[in-house]
Amino acid sequence: MGAAGARSIWSMVALYDTAARDVVEIKPSGDTLTMYTCGPTVYRYAHIGNLRTFLLPDLIARAFDYQGTGVRAIQNITDVGHMTDELFDRGEDRMLLAAGIENRSPEEIAAYYTDFYFRDIEAFNLRRAESYPRASDHISHMIELIVRLIERGHAYEVGGNVYYDVTSFPSYGNLSRNSLEELQQGHRNVEADPNKRHHADFLLWKAAGPKRVIHFPSPWGDGYPGWHIECSAMSLAHLGDEFDVHTGGVDLIFPHHEDEIAQSEGATGSRVVRHWVHSQHLLAEGRKMSKSAENFFDVRDLEKRGHTDPLAFRLLCLQTRYRAQFNFTFDALSGAERTLDRWRRLVADWSDAPAPSRAAGGRFEERFLRAMNADLDTPTIVALIAEVIGTADLDPADKVSLLQGWDRFLGLDLARDAGKELHLPGGASELIEQRERARASKDWSESDRLRTELSELGVEIEDTPSGPKPRITR
Repeated sequence: MGAAGARSIWSMVALYDTAARDVVEIKPSGDTLTMYTCGPTVYRYAHIGNLRTFLLPDLIARAFDYQGTGVRAIQNITDVGHMTDELFDRGEDRMLLAAGIENRSPEEIAAYYTDFYFRDIEAFNLRRAESYPRASDHISHMIELIVRLIERGHAYEVGGNVYYDVTSFPSYGNLSRNSLEELQQGHRNVEADPNKRHHADFLLWKAAGPKRVIHFPSPWGDGYPGWHIECSAMSLAHLGDEFDVHTGGVDLIFPHHEDEIAQSEGATGSRVVRHWVHSQHLLAEGRKMSKSAENFFDVRDLEKRGHTDPLAFRLLCLQTRYRAQFNFTFDALSGAERTLDRWRRLVADWSDAPAPSRAAGGRFEERFLRAMNADLDTPTIVALIAEVIGTADLDPADKVSLLQGWDRFLGLDLARDAGKELHLPGGASELIEQRERARASKDWSESDRLRTELSELGVEIEDTPSGPKPRITR
């Protein structure tokens, strides 16, 4: 079966829907897929666990795009603040903590780390969203949404604070499979907020104290929004009262996404998000990534250790399904670097081969589409690439055509070195010529010595029937 035939059969992307607890077909409600992603809180660099989470919406968008369906992707930037204890709304403001440590204003902190976030996602080859709304630009939308929730009986004000009344929303807890009774039992020993009607009620708006640096006027006095209301307001403002997919990390299922549902559906009176899709945690050296465990790495940390290609980490992520945990190690990253380097070298070597035969690669294209659409089965696709490379009855041109096509989904820049002019370091050309003369005279010890000398210059030699093929290794 040819590629076109395969696409007509395997053109429906299926994803694991957290609310449905099953893999379901994702059918866009319109001509394009609409998708919202909880983005970064810009008070520090994004770590590699964050990047793995943001890889999920990138792969979803690429899977639909590969099959001709457009995507409207929105990802927010949280630049107002972020409380560490969302459940009880008592945590410290992370933006203000960062500002105090770095001796910069909150606005400067947000601008600095937002800039680096965009640099990191470009290095990681994440497709840009259509828009990156900032929380600070949507305060009026949040206030309007809170007013609607009060009017509809879902929220109440006490002393300048506005709380969401979880008992007013009967389906609260459905996404996370929590119940109000279980939440009450699980937190009996925690000091309750006396202003709350129910222990699990959460803040929509908090009154500003006398030392609060960032605050905004509102009908309830000066204050600032709760974390959860931000995403509801921005997703509704940019995607409307219903959109197809909402993504995020599994740590956001409760309370953040549970609270989003209560807010958005409480305000609109109808379902807003059609499908919830979540990415699992990245572990580092066997433990959850954290600064205290000293296993907290960002792109700059990888570079300091000599790992200068972030796309090798992307390949490492693709070797595990997005909804399974995996353990990051530097040994595994080195292995991914070697694999990616080899794939790129083969694509470069095959790029001048005669035109491919479309029929020859059809059987592999069908298997690729089947895996991609079956809940983004990237490990199967990675294994399929190895199979294609090793298939003897497939011409090099067909192989490179398949790999370059699939790279639209994988995003590994496999054709990076194709057609590039090789610039050898000084003296390398003469050493290659000397080695060829040694090989011609069967002086194998001299040939090996020269190979070692070339390696020390950062040049690797592959001996082929058509002559030596040099490659720069650093």
